[in-house]
Amino acid sequence: MRRAALLAALLLATLAAPATAADCPKTSLGDVEDEVMCSICGTPLGLAADAPQAQRERAYIERLIADCRSKDEIKRALVAQFGESVLALPGDAGDDNGIEDKLVYVIPAVAILAAAAGIAFALTRWRRDRGRGSSRPAAAAPESNRVDVDMERYAL
Repeated sequence: MRRAALLAALLLATLAAPATAADCPKTSLGDVEDEVMCSICGTPLGLAADAPQAQRERAYIERLIADCRSKDEIKRALVAQFGESVLALPGDAGDDNGIEDKLVYVIPAVAILAAAAGIAFALTRWRRDRGRGSSRPAAAAPESNRVDVDMERYAL
């Protein structure tokens, strides 16, 4: 009788395990590790192998994965536990924090475009001035005459 009850319980546990695994999101430590940082050393969690804080964060992530949490839920929990510095990308926790998160991407793009425009402007001026280069020695000739006059004036 005990064996039958034990077998029935084992059979039920075996059948229930795939059902709960199917409900669980397919999140892995490596999937989350690439997108979060060690809150102490500031390096990606995958690279901070020996840091005690990184080991604590990994253990926390593994507990959340065992609790069938999704990637976004894990990131929100990490932010709540360790602060905003744990995210590798700003605004990555799923919350829309406003325009600050978008400026991280917009400002470098604007700076690159401004630098390209400045280089293009400088090149066009340089090429235009270079085309007029033949008139410059004539303009410099009166200056050399002035130097000669000054030298004669101070000669002993």
